[in-house]
Amino acid sequence: MKKAFGGILTVLGIIGIIYGAYHFIQHTGESRSVIVAIIVGIIFFSSGISLVRTTKDV
Repeated sequence: MKKAFGGILTVLGIIGIIYGAYHFIQHTGESRSVIVAIIVGIIFFSSGISLVRTTKDV
């Protein structure tokens, strides 16, 4: 269960990072929302990877 949740967090983090990077490159959207999307994406990605790595298989 924890590995699945970690995988979901990782995928959401990747989506957030890509979304923020795309809008950062295109200069569309408010700069504050782009920065928030990138930061939240990094947090989700790192916590998801950490959860997958530390969870033992049963």
